[in-house]
Amino acid sequence: MEAMTASQSGSADVAALSFEQARDELVRVVAELEQGAPTLEESLTLWERGEALAARCEEWLLGAKRRLDAARADASES
Repeated sequence: MEAMTASQSGSADVAALSFEQARDELVRVVAELEQGAPTLEESLTLWERGEALAARCEEWLLGAKRRLDAARADASES
């Protein structure tokens, strides 16, 4: 229920999470959704948190890709 607590309280700001933190919490949220939340409202809260976490992970991955692309471009210019 740890992910649910963070979802309900809003205390864990998704934008401040590292890739690893967002990924790990996303895994917990998915596992909890797969087990079935007791109420529809809790399921929706978990789903929304999962969407936000997935978007955060995608931001990190896109940022890493941009850095790699820039490094490759610099290396090819040298």
